[in-house]
Amino acid sequence: MALEQEVREVFAQGGVLSHAADQFRERDGQTEMAVAVARTITNGGQLVVEAGTGVGKTFSYLVPALLSGERVLLSTATKTLQDQLFGRDLPRLVAALGLPVRTALLKGRASYLCLHRLELARHDASLPERGSLRTLAKIEQWSKATRTGDLAELPGLDERSPLIPLVTSTRENCLGAQCPQFKPCHVNLARREAMAADVVVINHHLFFADLAVRESGMAELLPSVRVVVFDEAHQLNETGVQFLGVQIGTGQALDFARDLLAAGLQQARGLVDWQQLAAAVERGARELRLAVGKQWPGAKLRWAGEAPEGVPGPDWQQALDALQEAFAGAARGLDTVSELSPDFVRLHDRAQQLAQRAERFAEPCAIGSVRWVDVGSQLRLVESPLDIAEAVRTRVLKSSAAAGSESEPVEEGRAWVFTSATLGDDPKLRWFTEPCGLEEAEVLRVQSPFDYAQQAALYVPRAFPKPNDPAHSQQVALLAARGAAALGGRTLVLTTTLRALRTIGDAMKAQFERLESGERPEVLVQGELPKRVLMDRFREGASAGRAGCVLVASASFWEGFDAPGDALQLVVIDKLPFPPPNDPLVEARSQRLESQGRSAFGDYSLPEAAVSLKQGAGRLIRRESDRGVLVICDTRLVAMGYGKRLLAALPPMRRIEGEAELDAEIAALVPPTRD
Repeated sequence: MALEQEVREVFAQGGVLSHAADQFRERDGQTEMAVAVARTITNGGQLVVEAGTGVGKTFSYLVPALLSGERVLLSTATKTLQDQLFGRDLPRLVAALGLPVRTALLKGRASYLCLHRLELARHDASLPERGSLRTLAKIEQWSKATRTGDLAELPGLDERSPLIPLVTSTRENCLGAQCPQFKPCHVNLARREAMAADVVVINHHLFFADLAVRESGMAELLPSVRVVVFDEAHQLNETGVQFLGVQIGTGQALDFARDLLAAGLQQARGLVDWQQLAAAVERGARELRLAVGKQWPGAKLRWAGEAPEGVPGPDWQQALDALQEAFAGAARGLDTVSELSPDFVRLHDRAQQLAQRAERFAEPCAIGSVRWVDVGSQLRLVESPLDIAEAVRTRVLKSSAAAGSESEPVEEGRAWVFTSATLGDDPKLRWFTEPCGLEEAEVLRVQSPFDYAQQAALYVPRAFPKPNDPAHSQQVALLAARGAAALGGRTLVLTTTLRALRTIGDAMKAQFERLESGERPEVLVQGELPKRVLMDRFREGASAGRAGCVLVASASFWEGFDAPGDALQLVVIDKLPFPPPNDPLVEARSQRLESQGRSAFGDYSLPEAAVSLKQGAGRLIRRESDRGVLVICDTRLVAMGYGKRLLAALPPMRRIEGEAELDAEIAALVPPTRD
């Protein structure tokens, strides 16, 4: 009970936080969550907390975690929050509490510059594009000064740059202790610092990637900590299933062939016919892609039998066998020169792993999993569990065994905290707890302190094209453009499909062409610029001499995008975000529920839509002083019986009816004086 009392005192008015945090004021919900976290740390067990926007959940778990004196692991869904926790929130709290706490940041390999692969890239004659040479020179210059090697520190580096995979390592191509750059390796430095730290900040991808292969990194860290906190926990299930299944792609094959050829010609020219081995792998990947034929980009092909749907079985199996044999042939060739260089040892291991995966996909799908093929310019073959429940119960909550460590087990009494602003639409938060194997966890829901009835209004147009009407996206664009023109930008349009994204973006640009250039909001469309650039430009808002911005976005912008203040005052959602019924994973989950006598729509599709809708709506109000309007352009919300459940999941905004009321609400948001 001592920790709970200490936590209460820190959060009380006049306590430590009131002197350390800007604009701090005592919030009952924040204190309630912090005390629950403290109780879980003291007693052990699992706590699931849905903390509405504005509760201040970060401090609610950080304060008791720091005061406990325990070794703590903090996992987030995004690198952005990782950097915020490590660079801003943790240092402020550690200083305010006056604690001798050592913190560390640990990301996956792809976040760190690999000095060995940078050296290889210097001699790579097949760099993806001319601009890559300039980017490589910039990276080389930065590499001489950086201490961490974290590529997030390099200004202006596009996260989509094709050069990044060439200067970072993967588990498959890392040389480990045999690497000539092992001692100054940035990944190893980050891991050593993490092993010596009291609080380590990681991300969900790293957590599950290491759990899946039981190798170094997280697997070493987890047995030695007693407090584990997952923030942005709503992404835990979808992140986990990515890593707990099996994948192989033609892109992986081509990367391997390129690395094989480069290493062979640089270090063992003439000893093996490297060009023949690489060509066999490339040919196998190409034949596998050709076996699928023409498909819509982004298509997911179900794969229940010997081949994906619509693909001739004999052609597919023949191509898969040829690819497997090409990998095996490469492994045999590499085996003859493995003593010459650690590069060849690692390439040999990669070839064997890829051959084994190709052989796995030639066999029937594992029971309890689903298999499909992602189609683009390349193919990705995926076999995935339907959720992470079994893995969490057997490999996470019993984590000393999962980590493969012989150290003293510490899971007895370990505290697990899972938190997010959105974890479900029912009191037990089953949308989250069931697929994550946390049905026995304590559940706490803490409401947002915002006065939504005063701060925000919700409008659902009744006279509007149906969601499947071809005119729907055009009407969304017209409605959003009218509001954005009145506000001078300050508008976020969230779409459920990439097709709607492009249609609405183009239509809004065409609408604004009619305005005077000084009054014309800039339309930013996801995909046209790096995500970080889009977010920064939007947040800048209106500046002298020009209007503000409209951002048309999909997918990742439904959550994690924070634009407080008057930079964002209108959020327009085009359709209810139901999971796509033809997605193989969605289909398999639905079939499992139906086989259990449950409703796939009521127990899966509807909760999924409710959570996504809450996430999207949550972009609007981020502070007590924010004001804005949410528009959902889907008549099903008011015409269908299930609409009541979705409306109940939204923040309690006041409802407005008709375009006249909408225009009046938007007009009331416009500042009295504008340049």
